[in-house]
Amino acid sequence: MKSYKFKVNENGYTVNIKSHEDNIINLEVNGTSYDVIMKSDVKTTKTPTLVRSASKHPAVPLDVKPKSTTSKIVAPIPGVILSLNVQVGDVIKENDQLLVLEAMKMENNIVAEKAGTVTAIKVTVGQQVLQDAVMIEFE
Repeated sequence: MKSYKFKVNENGYTVNIKSHEDNIINLEVNGTSYDVIMKSDVKTTKTPTLVRSASKHPAVPLDVKPKSTTSKIVAPIPGVILSLNVQVGDVIKENDQLLVLEAMKMENNIVAEKAGTVTAIKVTVGQQVLQDAVMIEFE
């Protein structure tokens, strides 16, 4: 059952559609029932269904190789390097502390995002770094 509210000449009407069969509609207006006969069926539009034909060529898996296996630790904010806890060649595990970065009078522990071996250290203790500066590289 559908319900509609109309306002005609400042008069409010509540219309409830009770049933709809062929061209006869049973409805209720402000509590009074009416049978309405329509002259013709209401045409409903249909949304077209798109059909895609199957591909003539089978799907071939992509052979994607990463350009580099090197991961980089970058400065999340500008600051000063207070300490380095790793050296080139050290094997690190995920969440190992790599260095301490002081920013806005707070010490920030920088940790490894994944395991690997340190291949390069681009900063020194006491050095100022800008945001997004590469500090450590590891594979």
